[in-house]
Amino acid sequence: MIFALLLAGCGAGSGGSEPQNGGVSSGTSDDGSSGGNAKKKRTLTIYSPNAAEVNNPIVKEFQDRTGIEVQLISGGTGELLKRVQAEANKPLGDVFWAGGADSLEAYKEYFEPYRTKEFDNLNPEYTNSSHHWTPFAAIPMVIMYNKELVKEDEVPQSWVDLLDSKWKGKIAYTDPAKSGSSYTQLVTMLTAFGKDDGKGWDFVKQFIANIDGKILSSSGMVYKGVADKEFPLGVTLEEAALRYVEGGAPVGIVYPSEGTSAVPDGAAIIKGAKNLEEAQEFIDFLVGPDVQSLIQKEFKRRSVRKDAESIEGIPSIGEITLVNYDFDWAAANKDELIQKFHNILIGKE
Repeated sequence: MIFALLLAGCGAGSGGSEPQNGGVSSGTSDDGSSGGNAKKKRTLTIYSPNAAEVNNPIVKEFQDRTGIEVQLISGGTGELLKRVQAEANKPLGDVFWAGGADSLEAYKEYFEPYRTKEFDNLNPEYTNSSHHWTPFAAIPMVIMYNKELVKEDEVPQSWVDLLDSKWKGKIAYTDPAKSGSSYTQLVTMLTAFGKDDGKGWDFVKQFIANIDGKILSSSGMVYKGVADKEFPLGVTLEEAALRYVEGGAPVGIVYPSEGTSAVPDGAAIIKGAKNLEEAQEFIDFLVGPDVQSLIQKEFKRRSVRKDAESIEGIPSIGEITLVNYDFDWAAANKDELIQKFHNILIGKE
Protein backbone atom coordinates (compact mmCIF):
# COMPACT_ATOMS: atom_id res chain seq x y z
CA MET A 1 0.00 0.00 0.00
CA ILE A 2 1.08 3.58 -0.64
CA PHE A 3 0.86 4.39 3.07
CA ALA A 4 3.34 1.71 4.05
CA LEU A 5 5.73 2.83 1.34
CA LEU A 6 5.51 6.47 2.33
CA LEU A 7 6.04 5.86 6.00
CA ALA A 8 9.00 3.51 5.62
CA GLY A 9 12.51 4.88 6.04
CA CYS A 10 11.44 8.31 7.22
CA GLY A 11 14.39 10.60 7.93
CA ALA A 12 15.29 12.89 10.82
CA GLY A 13 13.77 16.17 11.94
CA SER A 14 14.19 19.65 10.56
CA GLY A 15 16.10 22.78 11.49
CA GLY A 16 16.00 26.39 10.38
CA SER A 17 17.18 26.78 6.78
CA GLU A 18 19.06 23.49 6.90
CA PRO A 19 18.90 20.58 4.46
CA GLN A 20 16.67 17.69 5.48
CA ASN A 21 18.57 15.13 3.46
CA GLY A 22 17.03 11.88 4.68
CA GLY A 23 19.74 9.99 2.78
CA VAL A 24 19.63 12.34 -0.22
CA SER A 25 22.72 13.71 -1.93
CA SER A 26 23.17 16.25 -4.67
CA GLY A 27 23.98 13.51 -7.18
CA THR A 28 26.07 15.64 -9.56
CA SER A 29 29.60 16.91 -9.86
CA ASP A 30 30.41 20.61 -9.70
CA ASP A 31 29.86 21.00 -13.44
CA GLY A 32 26.39 19.42 -13.18
CA SER A 33 27.35 16.15 -14.86
CA SER A 34 27.34 12.65 -13.40
CA GLY A 35 30.58 11.61 -15.11
CA GLY A 36 31.48 9.72 -18.28
CA ASN A 37 28.63 8.90 -20.62
CA ALA A 38 26.17 8.21 -17.81
CA LYS A 39 22.85 9.97 -17.96
CA LYS A 40 22.75 13.18 -15.96
CA LYS A 41 21.05 12.67 -12.63
CA ARG A 42 17.82 14.53 -12.11
CA THR A 43 17.67 16.72 -9.01
CA LEU A 44 15.25 19.03 -7.24
CA THR A 45 15.68 21.57 -4.45
CA ILE A 46 12.66 22.23 -2.26
CA TYR A 47 12.18 25.03 0.28
CA SER A 48 9.61 24.00 2.87
CA PRO A 49 8.25 25.19 6.22
CA ASN A 50 6.44 21.87 6.68
CA ALA A 51 7.14 19.67 9.68
CA ALA A 52 9.68 16.94 8.97
CA GLU A 53 7.18 14.20 9.79
CA VAL A 54 5.08 15.41 6.85
CA ASN A 55 7.91 16.16 4.44
CA ASN A 56 10.18 13.16 4.80
CA PRO A 57 7.86 10.27 3.83
CA ILE A 58 6.36 12.17 0.91
CA VAL A 59 9.75 13.19 -0.44
CA LYS A 60 11.09 9.66 -0.03
CA GLU A 61 8.22 8.20 -2.04
CA PHE A 62 8.70 10.82 -4.76
CA GLN A 63 12.39 9.90 -5.01
CA ASP A 64 11.62 6.19 -5.10
CA ARG A 65 9.05 6.60 -7.87
CA THR A 66 10.92 9.05 -10.07
CA GLY A 67 14.62 8.61 -9.33
CA ILE A 68 14.83 12.38 -8.80
CA GLU A 69 17.18 13.27 -5.95
CA VAL A 70 15.78 15.89 -3.61
CA GLN A 71 17.48 18.41 -1.35
CA LEU A 72 15.02 19.69 1.24
CA ILE A 73 15.71 23.05 2.89
CA SER A 74 13.62 23.82 5.97
CA GLY A 75 12.72 27.07 7.71
CA GLY A 76 9.80 29.33 8.54
CA THR A 77 7.47 30.54 5.79
CA GLY A 78 8.52 34.18 6.13
CA GLU A 79 12.22 33.33 6.26
CA LEU A 80 12.07 31.11 3.18
CA LEU A 81 9.95 33.54 1.16
CA LYS A 82 12.51 36.27 1.88
CA ARG A 83 15.17 33.84 0.69
CA VAL A 84 13.31 33.29 -2.58
CA GLN A 85 13.06 37.06 -2.98
CA ALA A 86 16.76 37.58 -2.27
CA GLU A 87 17.73 34.87 -4.78
CA ALA A 88 15.43 36.17 -7.51
CA ASN A 89 18.28 37.00 -9.92
CA LYS A 90 19.93 33.64 -9.37
CA PRO A 91 17.43 31.17 -7.86
CA LEU A 92 18.89 28.28 -5.90
CA GLY A 93 15.58 26.56 -5.18
CA ASP A 94 13.06 24.94 -7.51
CA VAL A 95 9.90 24.49 -5.45
CA PHE A 96 8.39 26.26 -2.45
CA TRP A 97 6.20 23.71 -0.71
CA ALA A 98 3.63 24.72 1.93
CA GLY A 99 3.02 27.94 3.72
CA GLY A 100 -0.38 29.62 3.52
CA ALA A 101 -1.53 30.24 -0.02
CA ASP A 102 -2.23 33.86 0.90
CA SER A 103 1.47 34.22 1.74
CA LEU A 104 2.42 32.58 -1.57
CA GLU A 105 0.05 34.89 -3.40
CA ALA A 106 1.75 37.90 -1.82
CA TYR A 107 5.04 36.71 -3.38
CA LYS A 108 3.62 35.45 -6.67
CA GLU A 109 5.97 37.60 -8.75
CA TYR A 110 8.73 35.20 -7.69
CA PHE A 111 6.83 32.09 -8.83
CA GLU A 112 6.38 30.49 -12.23
CA PRO A 113 2.77 29.85 -13.28
CA TYR A 114 2.01 26.15 -13.73
CA ARG A 115 -1.34 24.48 -14.34
CA THR A 116 -0.98 21.06 -12.78
CA LYS A 117 -2.14 18.01 -14.72
CA GLU A 118 -4.45 17.34 -11.76
CA PHE A 119 -6.13 20.76 -11.94
CA ASP A 120 -9.54 19.49 -13.09
CA ASN A 121 -9.60 17.13 -10.08
CA LEU A 122 -9.09 19.95 -7.57
CA ASN A 123 -11.85 21.68 -5.65
CA PRO A 124 -12.21 25.11 -7.34
CA GLU A 125 -12.67 26.93 -4.03
CA TYR A 126 -9.00 26.24 -3.28
CA THR A 127 -7.45 27.04 -6.68
CA ASN A 128 -6.38 30.30 -8.28
CA SER A 129 -6.81 31.41 -11.87
CA SER A 130 -3.21 32.59 -12.39
CA HIS A 131 -1.72 29.20 -11.39
CA HIS A 132 1.20 30.82 -9.55
CA TRP A 133 0.64 28.27 -6.78
CA THR A 134 -1.17 24.97 -6.40
CA PRO A 135 -3.19 24.14 -3.25
CA PHE A 136 -1.95 21.23 -1.16
CA ALA A 137 -4.30 20.94 1.84
CA ALA A 138 -7.11 22.97 3.39
CA ILE A 139 -6.21 23.84 6.98
CA PRO A 140 -8.66 25.32 9.48
CA MET A 141 -7.18 27.37 12.31
CA VAL A 142 -8.04 26.31 15.86
CA ILE A 143 -7.51 26.99 19.53
CA MET A 144 -5.50 24.13 21.04
CA TYR A 145 -5.54 23.49 24.77
CA ASN A 146 -3.86 21.18 27.26
CA LYS A 147 -6.44 19.23 29.26
CA GLU A 148 -4.11 18.97 32.26
CA LEU A 149 -3.75 22.75 32.48
CA VAL A 150 -7.24 23.90 31.47
CA LYS A 151 -10.33 22.88 33.42
CA GLU A 152 -13.14 21.47 31.32
CA ASP A 153 -15.50 24.31 32.22
CA GLU A 154 -12.84 26.91 31.35
CA VAL A 155 -11.97 25.72 27.84
CA PRO A 156 -12.15 28.78 25.54
CA GLN A 157 -14.94 28.50 22.99
CA SER A 158 -14.26 31.72 21.12
CA TRP A 159 -11.60 34.22 20.15
CA VAL A 160 -12.99 36.58 22.79
CA ASP A 161 -12.42 33.98 25.49
CA LEU A 162 -8.68 34.32 24.83
CA LEU A 163 -8.85 37.84 26.26
CA ASP A 164 -9.68 36.58 29.75
CA SER A 165 -7.06 37.84 32.21
CA LYS A 166 -6.47 34.31 33.54
CA TRP A 167 -4.77 33.47 30.24
CA LYS A 168 -2.40 36.47 30.30
CA GLY A 169 1.04 35.29 29.20
CA LYS A 170 -0.26 31.75 28.76
CA ILE A 171 -1.20 31.73 25.06
CA ALA A 172 1.22 30.34 22.48
CA TYR A 173 1.24 32.42 19.29
CA THR A 174 3.82 32.85 16.56
CA ASP A 175 5.19 36.00 14.97
CA PRO A 176 3.14 36.43 11.74
CA ALA A 177 6.23 37.80 10.02
CA LYS A 178 7.86 34.38 10.40
CA SER A 179 4.92 32.01 10.07
CA GLY A 180 2.43 31.81 7.22
CA SER A 181 -0.12 30.07 9.42
CA SER A 182 0.18 32.77 12.07
CA TYR A 183 -0.40 35.43 9.43
CA THR A 184 -3.55 33.60 8.34
CA GLN A 185 -4.65 33.49 12.00
CA LEU A 186 -4.09 37.24 12.29
CA VAL A 187 -6.24 37.96 9.24
CA THR A 188 -8.86 35.50 10.49
CA MET A 189 -9.16 37.38 13.80
CA LEU A 190 -9.26 40.74 12.03
CA THR A 191 -12.03 39.46 9.77
CA ALA A 192 -14.03 37.91 12.61
CA PHE A 193 -14.29 41.25 14.40
CA GLY A 194 -14.20 43.72 11.49
CA LYS A 195 -11.21 44.28 9.26
CA ASP A 196 -12.70 47.40 7.66
CA ASP A 197 -14.14 49.33 10.63
CA GLY A 198 -11.21 49.11 13.05
CA LYS A 199 -12.94 46.68 15.42
CA GLY A 200 -10.69 43.87 14.23
CA TRP A 201 -7.62 45.78 15.31
CA ASP A 202 -9.29 46.63 18.62
CA PHE A 203 -9.53 42.91 19.27
CA VAL A 204 -5.96 42.23 18.09
CA LYS A 205 -4.61 44.93 20.42
CA GLN A 206 -6.29 43.21 23.36
CA PHE A 207 -5.07 39.83 22.17
CA ILE A 208 -1.47 41.10 21.91
CA ALA A 209 -1.74 42.54 25.42
CA ASN A 210 -2.84 39.15 26.73
CA ILE A 211 0.06 37.39 25.00
CA ASP A 212 2.14 39.58 27.29
CA GLY A 213 5.17 39.79 25.03
CA LYS A 214 5.52 36.03 24.59
CA ILE A 215 5.70 35.89 20.80
CA LEU A 216 7.15 32.66 19.38
CA SER A 217 9.52 32.29 16.44
CA SER A 218 8.00 29.26 14.68
CA SER A 219 4.58 27.66 14.33
CA GLY A 220 5.97 24.34 15.56
CA MET A 221 6.64 25.91 18.95
CA VAL A 222 2.91 26.48 19.42
CA TYR A 223 1.56 22.95 19.24
CA LYS A 224 4.67 21.50 20.85
CA GLY A 225 4.47 24.06 23.62
CA VAL A 226 0.85 23.23 24.40
CA ALA A 227 1.44 19.47 24.25
CA ASP A 228 4.50 19.79 26.51
CA LYS A 229 2.57 21.90 29.04
CA GLU A 230 4.65 25.03 28.47
CA PHE A 231 1.41 26.82 27.56
CA PRO A 232 -2.20 26.00 28.46
CA LEU A 233 -3.45 27.43 25.15
CA GLY A 234 -2.23 28.05 21.62
CA VAL A 235 -3.53 29.26 18.27
CA THR A 236 -2.46 26.78 15.65
CA LEU A 237 -3.30 24.64 12.62
CA GLU A 238 -5.96 21.96 12.94
CA GLU A 239 -3.81 19.20 11.45
CA ALA A 240 -0.87 19.90 13.77
CA ALA A 241 -3.07 19.74 16.86
CA LEU A 242 -4.85 16.62 15.61
CA ARG A 243 -1.55 14.77 15.26
CA TYR A 244 -1.10 15.17 19.01
CA VAL A 245 -4.69 14.15 19.68
CA GLU A 246 -4.16 11.01 17.58
CA GLY A 247 -0.90 10.35 19.41
CA GLY A 248 -2.67 10.27 22.75
CA ALA A 249 -1.47 13.61 24.12
CA PRO A 250 -3.83 15.25 26.65
CA VAL A 251 -4.86 18.03 24.28
CA GLY A 252 -8.04 19.18 22.60
CA ILE A 253 -9.09 21.65 19.93
CA VAL A 254 -11.83 24.25 19.54
CA TYR A 255 -13.13 25.94 16.40
CA PRO A 256 -13.81 29.52 17.61
CA SER A 257 -17.52 30.34 17.65
CA GLU A 258 -17.07 33.70 15.85
CA GLY A 259 -15.61 31.77 12.91
CA THR A 260 -12.27 30.54 11.70
CA SER A 261 -10.66 30.11 8.28
CA ALA A 262 -9.70 27.14 6.13
CA VAL A 263 -7.17 28.72 3.76
CA PRO A 264 -5.12 26.11 1.88
CA ASP A 265 -1.40 25.84 2.09
CA GLY A 266 0.21 25.45 -1.30
CA ALA A 267 3.18 24.67 -3.46
CA ALA A 268 4.78 26.86 -6.12
CA ILE A 269 7.54 26.63 -8.70
CA ILE A 270 10.21 29.25 -8.14
CA LYS A 271 10.66 31.54 -11.14
CA GLY A 272 13.84 30.66 -13.03
CA ALA A 273 14.02 27.18 -11.45
CA LYS A 274 16.90 25.18 -12.92
CA ASN A 275 14.95 21.94 -12.67
CA LEU A 276 11.62 23.00 -14.13
CA GLU A 277 10.47 19.62 -15.41
CA GLU A 278 11.26 17.96 -12.07
CA ALA A 279 9.46 20.76 -10.23
CA GLN A 280 6.34 20.23 -12.34
CA GLU A 281 6.45 16.50 -11.63
CA PHE A 282 6.61 17.19 -7.92
CA ILE A 283 3.62 19.55 -8.01
CA ASP A 284 1.59 16.92 -9.88
CA PHE A 285 2.67 14.29 -7.36
CA LEU A 286 1.56 16.40 -4.37
CA VAL A 287 -2.01 16.77 -5.61
CA GLY A 288 -2.31 13.29 -7.08
CA PRO A 289 -4.71 10.81 -5.44
CA ASP A 290 -2.04 8.84 -3.58
CA VAL A 291 -0.48 11.72 -1.65
CA GLN A 292 -3.82 13.42 -1.09
CA SER A 293 -5.22 10.19 0.38
CA LEU A 294 -2.13 9.83 2.56
CA ILE A 295 -2.31 13.31 4.06
CA GLN A 296 -5.90 12.68 5.12
CA LYS A 297 -5.35 9.25 6.65
CA GLU A 298 -1.94 9.78 8.22
CA PHE A 299 -1.72 13.51 8.93
CA LYS A 300 -5.38 14.60 9.26
CA ARG A 301 -4.87 17.20 6.58
CA ARG A 302 -7.90 17.97 4.43
CA SER A 303 -7.47 17.08 0.78
CA VAL A 304 -8.08 19.70 -1.92
CA ARG A 305 -9.32 17.09 -4.41
CA LYS A 306 -12.95 16.83 -5.50
CA ASP A 307 -12.91 13.06 -5.04
CA ALA A 308 -11.55 13.14 -1.47
CA GLU A 309 -13.33 11.12 1.18
CA SER A 310 -14.31 12.69 4.50
CA ILE A 311 -11.93 12.34 7.43
CA GLU A 312 -13.27 10.22 10.23
CA GLY A 313 -13.54 11.86 13.63
CA ILE A 314 -13.47 15.53 12.63
CA PRO A 315 -16.24 17.84 11.40
CA SER A 316 -16.60 18.56 7.72
CA ILE A 317 -15.78 22.05 6.49
CA GLY A 318 -19.51 22.65 6.14
CA GLU A 319 -19.99 22.00 9.86
CA ILE A 320 -17.40 24.60 10.92
CA THR A 321 -18.29 28.29 11.23
CA LEU A 322 -16.02 30.16 8.82
CA VAL A 323 -15.34 33.87 8.46
CA ASN A 324 -15.62 35.51 5.05
CA TYR A 325 -11.85 35.37 4.51
CA ASP A 326 -10.78 37.91 1.87
CA PHE A 327 -7.89 36.08 0.25
CA ASP A 328 -6.94 38.85 -2.15
CA TRP A 329 -6.98 41.46 0.62
CA ALA A 330 -4.80 39.26 2.83
CA ALA A 331 -2.27 38.80 0.03
CA ALA A 332 -2.21 42.43 -1.10
CA ASN A 333 -1.84 43.89 2.39
CA LYS A 334 0.50 41.40 4.03
CA ASP A 335 3.47 43.71 4.66
CA GLU A 336 1.24 46.50 5.97
CA LEU A 337 -0.71 44.22 8.33
CA ILE A 338 2.42 42.59 9.73
CA GLN A 339 4.01 46.01 10.28
CA LYS A 340 0.92 47.21 12.15
CA PHE A 341 0.96 44.06 14.29
CA HIS A 342 4.59 44.69 15.23
CA ASN A 343 3.94 48.36 15.94
CA ILE A 344 1.26 47.34 18.44
CA LEU A 345 3.55 44.66 19.89
CA ILE A 346 6.32 47.18 20.64
CA GLY A 347 3.94 49.90 21.79
CA LYS A 348 4.12 52.25 18.81
CA GLU A 349 0.34 52.02 18.30
